[in-house]
Amino acid sequence: MAASADVAPGSDAQASDAQRRILNRLKRARGQLNAVIDAVESGSDCRTVVTQLSAVSSALDKAGFAIIATAMRDCLDDERPGAASDARVHRADRLTVDELEKLFLTLS
Repeated sequence: MAASADVAPGSDAQASDAQRRILNRLKRARGQLNAVIDAVESGSDCRTVVTQLSAVSSALDKAGFAIIATAMRDCLDDERPGAASDARVHRADRLTVDELEKLFLTLS
């Protein structure tokens, strides 16, 4: 997307774009999960079910990594020199680096 290249790091537009991409991945996973359910219900062969299940798993992993990467970028943006100190106060729910690492490892 050419428009996102002009967006400053940490901006609302960049966050919205990241959220849109994550939601697209999750919706794709939902569609693939529906395909797994349909395959099981219709008695499809094992190969079809496992292939669809693998696709669901991959889509969920990618969404999880994207969510964590977004959180990591947010944390790094807050730590850069000149970052507004009140932004940290407004984001009390922000994850620590240790929490991010633990979340990341749960996906691997």
